[in-house]
Amino acid sequence: MSNDTVRYLGLEWIDALTREVAASAAMAEVARDHTIGITQTVTGGPEGDVTYHLQIADGKAAFGAGAAWPEDVRFEQEWDTAVSVATGQLNAQQAFITGRIRLYGDQQKLGASTPVFAALDAVFTTVRAFTVYE
Repeated sequence: MSNDTVRYLGLEWIDALTREVAASAAMAEVARDHTIGITQTVTGGPEGDVTYHLQIADGKAAFGAGAAWPEDVRFEQEWDTAVSVATGQLNAQQAFITGRIRLYGDQQKLGASTPVFAALDAVFTTVRAFTVYE
């Protein structure tokens, strides 16, 4: 791993996403019209279990370590599923259908937050360019 890369789900990766979410005009725009707290937990990774969150409220978007508060939705998945989805080897919708990603919480609020995920996808794409999956 070079100095220009971050390890998927490591603290430097979370920090990189935190900075990108804060700098994203698209995230700021969706934060004006949406409110949602999303927690993601990935189990069984090289550094153990990792939990991070996206909090959209009051016109602000924030990403960071730990659970969202308040938490509206929680996703849980194992390391291999998370890597497969992150690298495009597995479609996230297929992972839901087959139970590889478990969803808890307010599914209606999640469905109403589709623009949030579209804006977040652009942020993930930026960080993916310098992420290593090991």
